[in-house]
Amino acid sequence: MALPHRDASDREAKALAHPLRLRILRLCWQQELTNKQLAERLDRDPGTVLYHVRQLVAAGLLEQAPVRSGDSGALEKPYRSKARSWWLDDQPGTGADAAFAPVEALQHELRAAGPESVRTFVRFALHLSASDAAELDRRLMALLDEYTTGDDQRADQPAYGGIVVLHRLAD
Repeated sequence: MALPHRDASDREAKALAHPLRLRILRLCWQQELTNKQLAERLDRDPGTVLYHVRQLVAAGLLEQAPVRSGDSGALEKPYRSKARSWWLDDQPGTGADAAFAPVEALQHELRAAGPESVRTFVRFALHLSASDAAELDRRLMALLDEYTTGDDQRADQPAYGGIVVLHRLAD
């Protein structure tokens, strides 16, 4: 059963409004990672990454996993994404930076994975009534909910990412 969609709280919305935070969530969804591992994968300063990790933890979107021993025997503190972040909707009146953060994060993820990683690419333009657009949105969300709900049962399979953006074209 899919979790119910709901508007993000102010704290959650602020945390999700930065592309680097979205990339951290995605990476920690795939596997538990330490701040150092995140910084290496994101090619960022560990202090910068830690700031963003703390914002995600404070918003309840990321959590610390159990402490583990690293390769050198030192104790490591990994982080993991909390599943509920995928059912949060943008708050009404979301600003441009927050609205475009997922697109920017996706661009970075695609570049990191390479062009051969693209499984499906569909770009389209349609003439839709308001009710047709709402129905298309509902059906897309239902399909994504269906796959997202059982995702934990397919954790041994390759991970795929994507983005669906239905927007009104400029005149």
